[in-house]
Order: sequence, then structure tokens, then C-alpha cells
Amino acid sequence: MSPSTSPRVAIASGIASYDDAERALRSALELLTKASAQHKPREHLLGDFVRPGNTILLKPNFVREFRESSPDDADCLFTHGLVIRAVLHIAAAALQGCGRLIVADAPQNDGDFDVMVARTGLMGTCKEVRTRYGVPVDVIDLRSETAFKKDGVILGHRRLPGDPAGYVRVDLGPASAFVEIEDRCARLYGAEYDQHELVEHHRDGRHEYLLSRTVLQADCVINLPKLKTHKKTGLTAALKNLVGINGNKNWLPHHREGTPRSGGDQFADERWLRHAERGVMSLFRRVFPLLGPLRPMVAGPIKAAGRSVFGDTNSNTVRSGNWYGNDTTWRMVLDLNRALLFAGVDGVIREKPVRRCLTIVDAVVAGEGNGPLDATPRHAGLLIAGENPVAVDLVCARLMGFDERRLPLIARAFDPHSLQLTGFSAGDVVICSEDPRYDGPVTALTGPQLAFRPHFGWLGHVEQTENPRAQRPVA
Repeated sequence: MSPSTSPRVAIASGIASYDDAERALRSALELLTKASAQHKPREHLLGDFVRPGNTILLKPNFVREFRESSPDDADCLFTHGLVIRAVLHIAAAALQGCGRLIVADAPQNDGDFDVMVARTGLMGTCKEVRTRYGVPVDVIDLRSETAFKKDGVILGHRRLPGDPAGYVRVDLGPASAFVEIEDRCARLYGAEYDQHELVEHHRDGRHEYLLSRTVLQADCVINLPKLKTHKKTGLTAALKNLVGINGNKNWLPHHREGTPRSGGDQFADERWLRHAERGVMSLFRRVFPLLGPLRPMVAGPIKAAGRSVFGDTNSNTVRSGNWYGNDTTWRMVLDLNRALLFAGVDGVIREKPVRRCLTIVDAVVAGEGNGPLDATPRHAGLLIAGENPVAVDLVCARLMGFDERRLPLIARAFDPHSLQLTGFSAGDVVICSEDPRYDGPVTALTGPQLAFRPHFGWLGHVEQTENPRAQRPVA
């Protein structure tokens, strides 16, 4: 995208059910095509992104198949199968019988990929697309291993086949968002108990990610996130969904241990209880792996005791960086977005983007509250499409009634950078929609809009308000 181009984001609204997903998607893509600054004829709806002979990778949000508090409401957790189906049909038609389609993701380590594939009807859709359009379609779980958990406690791991093309180390080095907090990287904590493994990849000017080679081999990546609130970044849509292109979750920094005063963002305050909790957790991480066969028996009681003493992280207690003060996860997410855009198949960072990207956000049924894993379903009836992921997330934030200036994930994406994700200002973003409520400059999209309820760690700190100082404290 040219720096002088005002990015367009299309919104298809009033979608009553997922049965109408393909019609709505075509409407959004038509709006995006008409608004394109390139002003050239196109043979199909994906003319700016897909060409015959390309490898097209669809990246859904397959985070996990169950909620923390309920096995129901999967519609608000992962990308709906009918949205994926609609995109596959449109992309397959654009390939004109020559090329390859791939659906791939790396869910959370305790997510069951096969269950999500079954619930989305993905294998049936792939067979349908192969038969109708004559192009191969593959479905790949990009994880190298999965974790066994009980009551949220990791008991062990199982190796997975992983990406058949392998993985590529991508070192962003001085272009990483972690460079400015290099002195605090020893505090980084990831997805597993082995903090040493994470820190080894984020130290001494090295900031590495283990990216899927299949993703890096794609000519075009179509990002298919589910719109939800998020405990660590405020919201999850286009930018955050790229966590699933990384093959090892423990290379991804999630928070820094301690409180802001000590250089961390694990906890929001300095109360003695948090200091005690940090000490207990440090001891637990060292001792628990040594318990061997006793781990399944003691995991539940230990977790229950921790909740009774230190509070429940799923209802009212901020820990693990699950609050508006998280200064770590947004850095990791922006790093991954830069890696996808600028890293070659060899992992070397280029000066200019090396692949085309398109985002289509599933917000027919979105998730609010304790997202992303225990969100409450919220029917928004929207599909949101755009080329630039920052512009898409900005529009999503405004639709949710959130102030993007209070979301570092979005606000910091506008900072000057050698690998620029934005060649525009926030006020340049334009929305294209047949719905007059949305059509026009994003600056007109003010106020509560859909008034999503934030995660409790962000409540009172992210909403659009008349008075920026009207903030409520976090427990």
C-alpha cells in the first residue's frame, strides 16, 4: 500500500445468521474492490490479492474448542465454518484451476484441532472445493506439540507432526518491538513453565520467532480472525490472530514477571499478596515437573487452593498480564505482523513487503467480556474486510466502542518504524459500507457504538468516554 493511500475497510452489516455469510462476504469484497485506489478492471473479487497459480493460505482463528466456564457457544470462540467455506469458494474460483489452497493454524496448546475441523465442517468443504474447482486444498495443524492440562495446569506434552514444510527462525533483531525494553527481557514469560527457553530467544539483541514455512511460502495470506475482547491486548482481530503462524508457543512473550514498578506487567499492584503469589508460583514451576505420576492427582487441589488464597483469574483477579497495563503481548503481536509481511521464506527480513495479505473478520457472532477463551457470545451481524490489519483493527475497536489510543496494540502500530505497518494516520482510514451508520471516515465512528463489554482487566480503561480521566480501578 502506498503511504499516500487512505486505507479502506469494508463492512457488511445486518447479517442475521451464518447461512448468509457468502452473500455478505461478496458484498464486502465488492465494496473493497470499488474503493481500491488502483482503479483497474478485475476478473474476480480477489483481483488485488489472488492470481492463478498462487498458493493461498487461509489463517482462521482456531484458538480452542471450549470455553473456560462452558462447553457451549463455540460460535464466539473460533472462526465459523461457513465463513471459511465462503472464502475458500471465492479464492478457488480466483485461482482458475491453477494453484493451491491451504487452511492452517496453530491453536492454543490445549486446543483440539480435529474437533474444531469437525465442528466447522472443514473436511467436507475442502472436498467440495476440490471437486468443483479442481485445485488442491490442504488442512494443516501448525503446532509441533500439544499440551495435556488439568484445571489449567500443564501435565505433559504430545508431539505432533507439525508443519510438513518445517519451520523457519525469523530474527527481527533491531526491528523488534522488544528492543526498547531489552533490559527487562530477562523477566519475559511465555506459554509454558520453562522461562529459560523463552528468554533464550529474546536476549542480547536477538528476538526470534519460529514461523511456519508453509505460511512463509504463501503468495497471499487471507487472515480470518474472530472478533473478541482479549485479556492481554484489549481486543483480538486482525493483528492478534497472527499468533497462530508461530510453531512454538514458548517463543512468544506474554508478560513480564513482577509489577510495573519492578519492570514487570504480571500484576497491576504491589500488594503483599501479589508478592507472595509470585514467590509461590516460582516455587510451583520448579517443583511441579518433578512430581511425575503424582501431577494429575495434585493439580486440581493445588489450583483450587491457589484460587481460594490468591483469587480467581477468570472472574475478578488480575494476574499473568491480563490487564490494560500489559506492555508485552502487543510487542510480540506487532513483531509477528512485521515478520509475516517482510520475512522471506529463508527467514531473512526484506526492506519491502514480500507477500499479499487480506483480512476478513468474522463478527457475525463475536465475543465480549472475558475473551478470548471465555468470551460471552455477542451477535454483531458483521463481516469486516480490509488489506491493512492495523486499519481493520482500528475499525473493529471503534465498532466495539473502544478507544484505539488506549490500546497499545493499535496505537503503537502507528509509531515510525523501519518496517512500517502503517503509511497513514488513524484519521486517514475510510469505511466503505452500504449501511449509512458506518459508511464514511473512521473519525465519524464515535461513542459506544456496539458497546462491547471489555475483559474485567480492561474495564474502565479502554471504552470511548467523554472524559478520558473517568477511569475505574482494576481489582
